[in-house]
Amino acid sequence: MSLSGVCVTAVESRPAGVLGGASQSPVHRPFGARVKAFVALTKPRIIELLLITTVPVMFLAQQGVPDLKLVLLTCIGGYLSAGGANALNMYIDRDIDALMDRTSQRPLVTGMVSPRECLAFGITLAVISTLLFGFTVNWLSAWLSLGALLFYVVVYTMILKRRTSQNIVWGGIAGCLPVLIGWSSVTNSMSWAPVILFLVMFFWTPPHYWPLSMKVKEDYARAGVPMLPVIASNKVVARQIVIYSWVMVAVSLMLTPLGYTGWFYTAVALAAGGFWLWEAHALQNRAKAEVTGAKLKEMRLFHWSITYVSILFVAVAVDPFLR
Repeated sequence: MSLSGVCVTAVESRPAGVLGGASQSPVHRPFGARVKAFVALTKPRIIELLLITTVPVMFLAQQGVPDLKLVLLTCIGGYLSAGGANALNMYIDRDIDALMDRTSQRPLVTGMVSPRECLAFGITLAVISTLLFGFTVNWLSAWLSLGALLFYVVVYTMILKRRTSQNIVWGGIAGCLPVLIGWSSVTNSMSWAPVILFLVMFFWTPPHYWPLSMKVKEDYARAGVPMLPVIASNKVVARQIVIYSWVMVAVSLMLTPLGYTGWFYTAVALAAGGFWLWEAHALQNRAKAEVTGAKLKEMRLFHWSITYVSILFVAVAVDPFLR
């Protein structure tokens, strides 16, 4: 189901803020721009996606509307935890971020935030989020949240990202854990429902991220990061995308036979999953025909993947009201 093999790379280390002379001394860092920079360290757009997979699971766990105060606390804790993980990720990756066009304007590269400030910021968010979860939600959610942060920072960023083409496959586990956190925040326990949705996100992550990696593979190659599209042909990558896509759709349909969801979720999962598979196979056909450049249209699947997960989890939240 995955392409085997490990690629070890050596990445040139360079201090943050060296790209294009963009570094700024402290006296040229306006307060407003600094605030925006610290917010940028948390990668708000990515966190939006994590919350989309967290809150609907709380509705499923409650089989109705969960306590709104609990939802708010879970969202705040989740934002702080993911934000801390993202800040620590930028601290560790500041050398390769300076080499890649898509990351060249990140706060550490431009010098708007210093490495020491970023490190302190990330650790502070990690501590606050863990304590917030523990004392206002429950400690199971707190440990899951801390586990997600550590997995992303240590396992993905420090160990996998620069060493293997399977980095995003296993590193993506960190992005699957908010599903478990959403369930545990309501029930203070685990069940098969969040495990199934965890697996949906696990098999969703590679075919979500690989199309983007295909688009910017020159960036990753320049930085020495062995994303699958860097070391494999478009045909190989597209085939892997199709395999993971089929497994993802199949797993998404397991909730209903086990009694967690009804007709509405099933209909949405079939329709959204069917369109996903159509797009995945279309990408594979273009790759087989050796289409390159803009005509490959790899970003069609990337953009649809975000829509897909949003639609699927909205169905997770709505389904309890229609049963």
